[in-house]
Amino acid sequence: MSETQGLNHLGLAVQDLDQTRDFFVEVLGWHESGRDDSYPRTAVSDGQVRLTLWQVDHDLDVQPFHRRRNVGLHHLALSVASEIKLNELSSRIESWPGVEIEFLPELVGAGPRKHMMFTEPGGIRLELIWSGQ
Repeated sequence: MSETQGLNHLGLAVQDLDQTRDFFVEVLGWHESGRDDSYPRTAVSDGQVRLTLWQVDHDLDVQPFHRRRNVGLHHLALSVASEIKLNELSSRIESWPGVEIEFLPELVGAGPRKHMMFTEPGGIRLELIWSGQ
């Protein structure tokens, strides 16, 4: 039996706190809470998952994460309810400033699951995935 009880929150360091917050709130429909500009950080949630977003210190030598070179977060995968929702979000994400699309919705293996991969404006690599059901 596990000694832990699920994910409380996931803390992510981002290039630009406001750009990342705007992406999660305006594109994905998440809710912002707990902003602290003295740190600076904020929290966003979809009602199931809570992320804390931390602004990197641009006075330091900030390096973008490389999924094959750095230890840490490879990507964050978020579930969507339907294939229609995945396609709707894909269109919205594709036109959002600063987003880098890795690939648009495609089958996972032989399907019917589908997913897409992209990097949001603050540098976090995200996957949206529909379970195929």
